[in-house]
Amino acid sequence: MNTQQETIAGDDARWAAVCARSQAADGQFYYSVRSTGVYCRPSCPSRTPRRANVAFHASSLEAEAAGFRPCLRCRPLDPPLAERQAALVARACRLIEAAIDEPDLDTLARACGMSRFYFHRVFKAHTGITPKAYAAARRAERLQRELAQAPTVTAAAYDAGFQSSGRFYAASNGVLGMTPRRYRAGGSGEAIRFAVAACSLGALLVAATGKGICAILLGDDPEALLHDLQERFPNAELVGAEPGFERTVAQVVSFVEAPRIGLELPLDVRGTAFQQRVWQALRQIPSGQTVSYAELAERLGMPKAARAVAGACAANPVAIAIPCHRVVRNDGALSGYRWGIERKRALLDLEREHSGSEQNTE
Repeated sequence: MNTQQETIAGDDARWAAVCARSQAADGQFYYSVRSTGVYCRPSCPSRTPRRANVAFHASSLEAEAAGFRPCLRCRPLDPPLAERQAALVARACRLIEAAIDEPDLDTLARACGMSRFYFHRVFKAHTGITPKAYAAARRAERLQRELAQAPTVTAAAYDAGFQSSGRFYAASNGVLGMTPRRYRAGGSGEAIRFAVAACSLGALLVAATGKGICAILLGDDPEALLHDLQERFPNAELVGAEPGFERTVAQVVSFVEAPRIGLELPLDVRGTAFQQRVWQALRQIPSGQTVSYAELAERLGMPKAARAVAGACAANPVAIAIPCHRVVRNDGALSGYRWGIERKRALLDLEREHSGSEQNTE
């Protein structure tokens, strides 16, 4: 018997689950209502019946053998509501991915048998983003794929689902961080300055476009960091050992060693709308403090998107500047840091040390 079954053993615990409309209790037992002649799952949204009219059953077969019929509202013979919603959201995602033009909210809601408002809420709860943001992310992926294989930029635009050049260029610049032609050439013609330095965390590579810092990479081997940068911008012009760039690198190194000084440098980070939201939220976490992935998802208004939040943290291209090291597991343990758990621990220790020193001087 699992933990959930043990917590609802006994009629008192079962009645408490019914009063709480506990989804966790679904499938553990059913309850019947003598006055209506129906039986329900514990999470049934119907009005709570009088306790004197309620009996509990281990299975739907037992409830039906006792003469009760399934409730038409909670449909106890169907999969749990969360599973049904997940299946409908998956159907909507497939519709979005297959459509040339982005389906509007009403069309998607009708396809799922929901109202417009309810569908929007369910979709965001299960995916962590809105249907519009999901469609934009899929179109961005399609655009990147088509730019890599289509014979011309124009062909890529239409194959990605853009019906006008204006909409195409407005969207592509935001998604790609550069013109479509430059992206198609793997960043060809874009100059990226970079330098490698040593810090207490090991080797540190800092790279920047004309707009701002586009990469901060940590590791043990400088050559491996440079290879990583080359893979990110395969055809860009990488400019190293530029004297004017040393000051920028020195600022990053100083920030690593003394987090309290802050890092006021412009960033040029490219990601989906959802990733950008997560990265912005990460920058709001005070130095020396941590939050869990679930807490960060809550702050974004997407309590069921903890896994998606973790994925956005893992995709962060600028270590330290976007402090994904300040996110920990629900139990406070360290996990999931792209540049190594020991570096994550060292960064947090440095921040806490300097936060404490700052407080002691006040």
